[in-house]
Amino acid sequence: MEEQRAAAGRRPTARAGALLTRVLPSAALLAAAGLLLAAPPNDHFGLLVAVVPFLAAAVHGVQATAVIGALSVAVFAALRQWRTEDEPEVAVIKLALVSAAAAVAVLISQGRSREQRLNRARDIALALQEGLLPQAIPRSSAVDVCHRYVPTDAEAGVGGDWFDVIRLSGARVALVMGDVVGHGVHAAATMGRLRTAVRTLADLDLAPDEVLARMDDLAEQLDEDGSHGLGATCLYLVYDPVSGVCTLASAGHTPPALLRPDGTVDFPQLVEHPPLGMGGTPFTATELALAEGTVIALYTDGLLDLRHRTADAALAAVGRALGPPGASLQQLCDRVYAEAPADSDDDVAVMLARVKSIPGDRVATWRLPADPRSAGTARSAVAERLAAWGLEEAQFTTELVVSELVTNAVRHATAPITLRLIRDDTLICEVSDGSTNAPHMRLARLTDEGGRGLYLVGRLADRWGTRYTGTGKTIWVEQAL
Repeated sequence: MEEQRAAAGRRPTARAGALLTRVLPSAALLAAAGLLLAAPPNDHFGLLVAVVPFLAAAVHGVQATAVIGALSVAVFAALRQWRTEDEPEVAVIKLALVSAAAAVAVLISQGRSREQRLNRARDIALALQEGLLPQAIPRSSAVDVCHRYVPTDAEAGVGGDWFDVIRLSGARVALVMGDVVGHGVHAAATMGRLRTAVRTLADLDLAPDEVLARMDDLAEQLDEDGSHGLGATCLYLVYDPVSGVCTLASAGHTPPALLRPDGTVDFPQLVEHPPLGMGGTPFTATELALAEGTVIALYTDGLLDLRHRTADAALAAVGRALGPPGASLQQLCDRVYAEAPADSDDDVAVMLARVKSIPGDRVATWRLPADPRSAGTARSAVAERLAAWGLEEAQFTTELVVSELVTNAVRHATAPITLRLIRDDTLICEVSDGSTNAPHMRLARLTDEGGRGLYLVGRLADRWGTRYTGTGKTIWVEQAL
């Protein structure tokens, strides 16, 4: 309450100060005119009028400064015309001096207005970029993540670098690193649109090459003038902590670095593709087997500073910065980020992820025949496994979910049918089959005998969805523990 009163008391004072500052040039002009009238005709105090336009330039905009400057010239000319004893040449020189002061003040006001516009654009772009970048990295049992990002302080504003960590189904995680060429609000806005599109496509559980293919189509649409000048690169990576397989694809982005547990650093050879927006590019994904503890380093091209050194030298410096594998993730991230040039005019983003694996005793898998009795078999197997994990309180809900999903697979899908349970920070239940027909939740009528199963699954689960594989589809359900 006292702070509110103090703030209310400060407002009139601030308004009074602002008003006094605004009227200062006009008051100075009146004072200079009075001094011009009161001073002896042959003195030079009248030249104080030349100071008035500079006061206006420090306070007002270009138009107000021009008006006050013109008034200053007019006042000096009118009052000195009938009171001066100077020679005509001296009077002209004095008048020219006042006129030049008014013109310079207008130029100063123009520069000040331009600087304000640039600062405003930079602040807007920076706020936009900070708002679009992830405010908090989600916790995941698949990876530990550390990142560094400081936008360049270029005159035009910030750039379009972005990164993201997205939780996927099946305890998997997606790591994204992208870069939009350019600076300012346009680059930040384009970055935001691309990042939103990546998250939307990731929610569909698409493969990395498919994600980039759709991103390429979107970037081509964003290039409205058809000049292919978007200049956006992206690297999309999916890591599965159950299998230890990392699948990644790149669209013109810098290659990732891998710090193996034995201390070796390598840069996997990915299939090279052009940046996003070229259109019609078939992307290819690369699969890598990663041992637990491997560190994945993603970064933008601002770290490499390729304008002042070769690509091989830049990558070798990144490899040396990753250093020994025993260092903490924060130390490694700081060392890699320190490789960025101090005078760079490009953004530098670095994200390091140390992969983890889910132990085999926390994953259970069953192959089920396409038989109506498979639902009962699945319920019994799930109940036994949950009891072994000490999760008896989740037994009723999980049995209901498993029964519904397995029954649907037996009735409407094709073999092979696979049931998998994963004990992570959530309890994950997956049922896979050989069909690509997606299930649809519908609202059953009172007289319908069926059609309520997926609705119940959706109400019991924290998250659920469908992802497609090369052999069919997988319906997954997550329950909080």
